[in-house]
Amino acid sequence: MNRLLTDEQLVIQLQESNKRAFEEIYDRYWYKLFCISYHQVGSREESEELVHDIFESLWNKRQETAIRNLSTYLVIAMKYRITNFIKSQITWRKYQEYLILNKIHETYSTDEIVQFSDLSKAVDEVMDKLPEKTSRIFHLSRFENQSVKDIADQLHISEKAVEYHITKSLKALKESLWMYHSNN
Repeated sequence: MNRLLTDEQLVIQLQESNKRAFEEIYDRYWYKLFCISYHQVGSREESEELVHDIFESLWNKRQETAIRNLSTYLVIAMKYRITNFIKSQITWRKYQEYLILNKIHETYSTDEIVQFSDLSKAVDEVMDKLPEKTSRIFHLSRFENQSVKDIADQLHISEKAVEYHITKSLKALKESLWMYHSNN
């Protein structure tokens, strides 16, 4: 494929199912999209997967999508894909948290609920053993209901770092509170 073709010419050829045009688009834009993704996601594997998804979608929808500016189209598609990925990660983390807290709740029969203070004390002990920053972030998130973004802004750290500390806290809770799980 001749690199002298404009993006507009490549889009026309792509819509005609020209695989060489697709390959040229891939070569021109893969690295740019990867950099955008990596900057937001922070994981090479996840970024490569997101870029792959963009190009797979581009090929699969080549005849139905009207593309006026290829570069803009790909960048916007990448940003939407990243947003959806981050939302799915947050949803997954919240689901894991729900499972852990639900498991703890299931552990107690009606009379054992009265002993909730024991569990509360155990949670406090786990939090005391965690690094101060991790414990503080978990407290802000779970007890003060602050969003990841608000915590990141308040503590001057990335949202990814906030999510890391919350995940670390949940893992510590899960490992330390196993004894509250009954096999009934």
